[in-house]
Amino acid sequence: MIFETTRDYTVIVPLMISNLVSFFISSRLQAVPIYTALAFQDGIHLPTAETRRRRDQHRVIRAMHSAVEALPAQATVEEAMERIGASAFRVWPVTDHRGVVGLVSLVMLEEELAEGAAAKRLGELVEARSFLHVHRDQTLDLALERMGTAQIELLPVVSRADIRKLEGVITLRDVLNSFGVTTQLDTPERPVGCRSRRLAGRHRSGRSDPSTRPRNMPAGELRPAC
Repeated sequence: MIFETTRDYTVIVPLMISNLVSFFISSRLQAVPIYTALAFQDGIHLPTAETRRRRDQHRVIRAMHSAVEALPAQATVEEAMERIGASAFRVWPVTDHRGVVGLVSLVMLEEELAEGAAAKRLGELVEARSFLHVHRDQTLDLALERMGTAQIELLPVVSRADIRKLEGVITLRDVLNSFGVTTQLDTPERPVGCRSRRLAGRHRSGRSDPSTRPRNMPAGELRPAC
């Protein structure tokens, strides 16, 4: 405004210096900005610089880890159940020669076994065109929202340049650990091979064990495997 009224650009440097000095003095004397303090008095809580900084820190890249467990799309349901016998997860990415093509859960595999589709390929179970995923630069609250929407505890982290390129995975526990929630919600370890014993019993009886999933449980809901 000073430039518009005076049209004298020689005051630019002195004006910049005076603004910096005034900002330094005001920040020393009053740590909270005046407008933030006035808004707080009126019951309005504005986001602070610290809040924005913490929000930027909670990114997927800070919590993700490598995908050590992935199921091939050419594997059958029965083969997949044998592979995940000692797994600590209940959701797994499915990959083929192109990369990741989708997700399968333990509930999906058990339902296919119950329907007698043990020889069905995993590639036939997943929707290859679109699947839930996140990118490494996205926030953890978005990952948590997508997990809650689909009722799953794991999401693949894929590249923005190539959605089929699997860069890692992020789990519900990873998200909670990044916020400091660890001990209370840690999942207890299950005995190794518990799924194999249950699977063997299911094949002997020719039907699924009704105790493995409540009658009204949604197909996407996850529960302890044993």
